[in-house]
Amino acid sequence: MNQRYYSLDVFRGATVALMILVNNPGSWSYLFSPLGHADWHGCTPTDLVFPFFLFAVGNAMAFVMPRLRESGSAVFWKKVLKRTVLIFLIGLFLNWWPFVKWQGDALVFKQWVDPNDPGQGIRILGVLQRIALAYCFASILVYYLKEKTVIVVSAALLLLYWLLCAAFGGQDPYSLASWFGTAIDKQVLGVAHLYKGEGVPFDPEGLVSTLPAIVQVVLGYMAGCYIRSGGKVNWLWSSLDTVAEHGGHRTYRMLSGMFVVAILLCLMGMFWGLDFPINKKIWTSSYVLYTTGLALMSIGVMIWFIEVLKVRNGLTRFFDVFGKNPLFIFVLSGLLPRLLGLLRIKTGVGDTGETLYTTPLRWFYTEICAKAPGPPEVGSFCYALAFLALCWAIGYLLDRKGIYIKV
Repeated sequence: MNQRYYSLDVFRGATVALMILVNNPGSWSYLFSPLGHADWHGCTPTDLVFPFFLFAVGNAMAFVMPRLRESGSAVFWKKVLKRTVLIFLIGLFLNWWPFVKWQGDALVFKQWVDPNDPGQGIRILGVLQRIALAYCFASILVYYLKEKTVIVVSAALLLLYWLLCAAFGGQDPYSLASWFGTAIDKQVLGVAHLYKGEGVPFDPEGLVSTLPAIVQVVLGYMAGCYIRSGGKVNWLWSSLDTVAEHGGHRTYRMLSGMFVVAILLCLMGMFWGLDFPINKKIWTSSYVLYTTGLALMSIGVMIWFIEVLKVRNGLTRFFDVFGKNPLFIFVLSGLLPRLLGLLRIKTGVGDTGETLYTTPLRWFYTEICAKAPGPPEVGSFCYALAFLALCWAIGYLLDRKGIYIKV
């Protein structure tokens, strides 16, 4: 990426760092409210992390797509399909990892479907799988369609998703019990392979809710094109470009446009949310617009400080490390706890004579972090920070050695 857009690297790295932070608390029972997802409708700071990452995926596409167009359709399809399949399979691998689990005092293989409980099995979808699918379809749209057509199609997808939810949902079409996408996920994927974290089979990264997520990547791509061109939007407002070119520096024009669009998107999302509530778990269309507006605003702030004011400090360097190997560090943050969870440390004997065990990370939390002064949320947050620091250290070593793992 051009050094001029170092701010986009920092944005991507900050998003990965926040994903790791909110996904690895010391205890899910003790979270500061901003570090937890909204129960259903609504949007917390944590609910911004995933859409920001999809937006960053679109940003990166804006710098890669011109080369793919020059190389031709064969190269485009080979590159996109290879990346889609690899990211999807890595996500599936992460869901299955480490392939064994403790059952009593024995390690048993984690089967695709549990023969003792057919309703349980390996989850098929997830964060990486959604990234893969959204990236794939967004790439196809922006490669084959003109920018005006891409915007029309994106708007149509958001409206279509709204209509589908309203038409095929139950009495309360946007509720957990009545959202229509769950029935499709059950039919296509099977109950055994769905997420159960809501107490019932429901996948927040399900098939149908991936439809508006595609638009999130497309909007990130459009923003990336706008930034890459220095704020030119000749396809829409050619006269505005001419006037703005005489009015000042292109970067100021670009930032002005970004903030105006960001505010409009936020307002549109909030207004649409009066009927189609802002909701991450079913990825509503209002949620797409609202979070895209906030992402665009965040990038604008970073461009102002990093590119215009030339701010380079420890914070930008910290996030830049995550931005250099974003996918690898994120996957590593999922692999490590699961792997270390197989290591058991004997802690004593229970009331009925059974042996009690803990794991290395659980021991670190209970014996060190949880003893931090203050409410239990402090200890849980300290553990998350320590784990984030570990991931950063690994990323820093890779960066120092010039090792960049890309898919």
